[in-house]
Amino acid sequence: MTLAAARICIGALVLTGLTYATGRNLPAFKTRTDKRIWLHCLGLAVFTNAIPFTLLNWGQLRVTSGFAGICMAVVPLLVLPLAHFLLAGDRMTTRKFAGFVIGFVGVVILIGPAAFGRSGDSLENLARLACIGAAGCYAIGSIITRLSPPTSVRGFSAAALILASIIMVPLATYIEGWPDAPNTTAVIGAIYLGLMPTALATIMLVTIINSAGPTFLSLVNYQVPVWAVVFGVLLLGETLPSQFIGALGLILVGLAISQTRRRWV
Repeated sequence: MTLAAARICIGALVLTGLTYATGRNLPAFKTRTDKRIWLHCLGLAVFTNAIPFTLLNWGQLRVTSGFAGICMAVVPLLVLPLAHFLLAGDRMTTRKFAGFVIGFVGVVILIGPAAFGRSGDSLENLARLACIGAAGCYAIGSIITRLSPPTSVRGFSAAALILASIIMVPLATYIEGWPDAPNTTAVIGAIYLGLMPTALATIMLVTIINSAGPTFLSLVNYQVPVWAVVFGVLLLGETLPSQFIGALGLILVGLAISQTRRRWV
């Protein structure tokens, strides 16, 4: 949690500086619309940073890594019904649902049956619920972001990370205590996490949600285990799983079916 707080703080500082350096500002706080924007920023901070980071940090200590991966692949299946009821123009269709299910099956095959094995921890069942809850938070956070009134993407992203920092720093300090001085490798790692998967990723997340919608963005979760396997083979010398090609085929077919607008005859 200390690392999570650190990366969020770094991301907040970078995005705030970038926002003002490019002539943008944080959302104002004068009109009712301004206050509503800040409320959506808070929703993004809580549901895509504070709560899921906390749940996953705790849950992944007690469940298998495969199960955590399966939970992240559940996000698109959770976004689909939420978007159907809450977002105009993003309705659930048979084609979308079928594509999402096929992609999910591909993820399950890629991760393998070990994902459903038990770790033996006495709190494993509760930890599994925590991981599923984190997936639900990501789905809710994307819907909240989409429903926000129009505003600067950079200002909105920076405001969300500022609010997430205000939540996470006291929480991490209370639970884990004040950290010892980190070594150079840890500092470099935290800076990278703050710059790329936090600051840059938050801008990309908000941009894609506003342009293509949360349903489209959620499909990224099907790609995560694929890239994990590829980088494991290329960078860590791991063996390519025998089921990789078949699983990748199912994931790609699922993505194609869920996104194509053509009617098949």
